[in-house]
Amino acid sequence: MTKNGIKDIYLAGGCFWGTEHFFKQVEGVVKTEVGFANGHTENPTYKEVYTDETGYAETVHVRYNPEVASLEFLLQMFFKAIDPVSLNKQGHDEGTRYRTGIYYTDAEDLPVIDKVYAEEQQHYDQPLAVEKQPLERFYTAEEYHQDYLDKNPDGYCHLPQSLFEFARNAKETRKG
Repeated sequence: MTKNGIKDIYLAGGCFWGTEHFFKQVEGVVKTEVGFANGHTENPTYKEVYTDETGYAETVHVRYNPEVASLEFLLQMFFKAIDPVSLNKQGHDEGTRYRTGIYYTDAEDLPVIDKVYAEEQQHYDQPLAVEKQPLERFYTAEEYHQDYLDKNPDGYCHLPQSLFEFARNAKETRKG
């Protein structure tokens, strides 16, 4: 848990422009930042990551208020925005940089991640291609990638507009 009760999760869902825009719509998400996770070079640039030789995945750092949106809810939303059995490909985007993944910084989050992952797996015959790993490294992408679809409303996105509306209207129902 970080200051003020805000928590972090890092989600790779293909092109980070659409994944970030999707999560910005979700009530309880307080900040997003796009970048590169779990590669093997120092301070990668977008051009370097684009070569698929750095080992990084385009990833969104999601900061959220767990009093408004639980990790379980955010992960359920994440699975609605990805094809979880597609390896290194989301939409028309292909390459290891577009792989899907859940990268955590708090080991206490792992039971929730495992629970949602197992629930999702029940919907598919083939194994999920979504990585579940501790976050090893994260580097923020260049400024022009941050909030890209806000700056470029007609910019490329592998996600349909209807998914953004779905995210805007989604509300977590809490028991009790």
